Amino acid sequence: MSATPLTGKALLQKVKELSEAPRRETAKQCGYFTKSKTGSIRVNLTEFYDAVLAAKGVALDPDGAKDGRGREPTYRVSVHKNGQIVIGSTYTNAMGLQPGDEFEIKLGYKHIKLNKLDENGTVADNDDN
Repeated sequence: MSATPLTGKALLQKVKELSEAPRRETAKQCGYFTKSKTGSIRVNLTEFYDAVLAAKGVALDPDGAKDGRGREPTYRVSVHKNGQIVIGSTYTNAMGLQPGDEFEIKLGYKHIKLNKLDENGTVADNDDN
């Protein structure tokens, strides 16, 4: 058993080697455990899973941007059954948008572009054009 928990490529390699072992044993062999005063071993599965995800490049930052419901923004959305796409307040807040702001929708080949309109109804200056 590892005295220091494995991370990164070493962790992923060990997980691959132990692919037939139970999850708790894999976590323990990778160093994700603590010993109590009585000598019993407690496996830290949450820390183990977080380390595996981090090693695979999936960041789980608890202090990251959230939309108020506990989800982190991913810049991926799906079309709802009613045909709508919801962007969410995380993005509108980040862009400084306010209720009532209007946009022109431009359809492209497999993409949609939103151009913010100014108070006169013309496309506002956009740095991304």
